[in-house]
Amino acid sequence: MQIGIIGTGRHGTRYAEHIRKDVPGLTLAAVSRRSETGREQARAWQASYHADWRELVHDPQVEAVIAVTPPVLHVAIARLCAAAGKPLLLEKPLAVDSSSGSEIVKLCTDAGLPLTVGQTLRYNTIIQGLRRALPRVGALYSFSASHRLEPSTLPWLEKAETAGAGVILHTGVHLFDALRFVTGLEIRRVRCCKFQIHNPGLEDLFTAQLEMTNGVVGTVDSSKVGRGRSGRYEFVGLNGELHGDQVHGRLEFIEGSRCMPVEHAPPGNAIVPLLHDWLAFLKGEAPNPVSGGEGLAALRVCDACLRSARLGDWAAV
Repeated sequence: MQIGIIGTGRHGTRYAEHIRKDVPGLTLAAVSRRSETGREQARAWQASYHADWRELVHDPQVEAVIAVTPPVLHVAIARLCAAAGKPLLLEKPLAVDSSSGSEIVKLCTDAGLPLTVGQTLRYNTIIQGLRRALPRVGALYSFSASHRLEPSTLPWLEKAETAGAGVILHTGVHLFDALRFVTGLEIRRVRCCKFQIHNPGLEDLFTAQLEMTNGVVGTVDSSKVGRGRSGRYEFVGLNGELHGDQVHGRLEFIEGSRCMPVEHAPPGNAIVPLLHDWLAFLKGEAPNPVSGGEGLAALRVCDACLRSARLGDWAAV
């Protein structure tokens, strides 16, 4: 299958290299990037180059599209892909807000167009291990989760007109999707506070309380303010606690004062298995790895957090 990638910056380049080297059945046919670097990349990858992403969608060589762009472009990309009948993989977040996300899902549904969202954290081996091991805690009561990254160096993440929001949208969306994926529960309402430490335009730190279905409650925080990196999850149940860190590859079960390691697969790349599953889905051999509806569900939690921080109160999802 011939693939076109819109946006070949740092993350888009990862997709391109994995398509070229690691996923038999996918071929990199074309790339689009506004800078001249895109032309150089296309030459090195032996792919067609389009300065305008719209030309890539219309390229007859391109059978399916991957978009790794600021989310403000996602609605326009989805509209053109729907009109052209070309399957679309949108890197997370699905859109800048749930209204735009709903439009994307409806566009693709009405056109019968396969839509997949790149919530790649689902393929992290610790996140998958947490999901498999969670029944061990018994009745689940509470949780805590955090994603902490280094300060961003991308200028577009400092502007609402290109980023939509800060860490709530661009990092929190991973947290919220992972919590839904691991527990199988929905997030019902949130109470959130956001802060600006280094980012002059948008929040780069937030904290929130979450209430999920089945009466499960918890806290989350995410930031891009310090030089450390972690991705911690803790689930508290009747039989004990399940702890994991998706950055550092740790998974443990705690019973009383005993901390016992839980067996899990070694760390691995998350994009490659997503691309394998996406190809199988497009060939009709497997379900959609992450549907538009799943991406929209996580986006609605982001919206609720932004609304709660603005109002200073609980917000329903």
